[in-house]
Amino acid sequence: MDELELLKRDWQKKDKQLPQISFDEIYKMIWKKSSSIVKWIFFISVIEFALPHLLYFLPSMSKSLAIWKDLGLGNFLLFSNVVQYSVVLFFIFQFYKRYKEISSLDNAKQLLSNILKTRKTVKHYVIFCLSLIFASFMVMAVGIYLNEDPMTAMGYSYRPENISPEKLKTTLIATVVVLGVVVTLVMGCIYFLLYGILLKKLNKNYKELKDMDI
Repeated sequence: MDELELLKRDWQKKDKQLPQISFDEIYKMIWKKSSSIVKWIFFISVIEFALPHLLYFLPSMSKSLAIWKDLGLGNFLLFSNVVQYSVVLFFIFQFYKRYKEISSLDNAKQLLSNILKTRKTVKHYVIFCLSLIFASFMVMAVGIYLNEDPMTAMGYSYRPENISPEKLKTTLIATVVVLGVVVTLVMGCIYFLLYGILLKKLNKNYKELKDMDI
């Protein structure tokens, strides 16, 4: 049992003449925990934003970018990058803002409100990231469909002799779609581990404040 649970039990057993001191102690404990959780949400979002940029130094990454351009999706890639940078940086700023707000709070009701805002912001952030991942694969599938020779565009010179170009294109599209679903699900699990656990702890803090009849 952690320190917060012990304080909470002690507060519930106290005589009604001394509720305020014990409540303040419990509030400060919940406030510190909530502030720490939101700080980690902010740090993780920054790391998640910065880490993929290290991949640009890999030769395979530059080849992957060339495939998008060869499929005629260069404009979409530019547009999606602008949207991604704008929205993700906005969310990172929101996480930082929530952290600074919680760090300076001295009111339990404001803390409850801020916890709700943080949970909503994280959920919207995860939905956006997963939607962008899935949409990218779907756009690539459309690019393959519209391209007359997708194999050449993707840098593959080998062509199976026992399969028609139409069937090969259909196979490529199906592969990209399935891969998009799989990658989105895997990333969803990663987001659940990264943010879901923190949100669960934040939700626990919220319920404990609500149980104290604030």
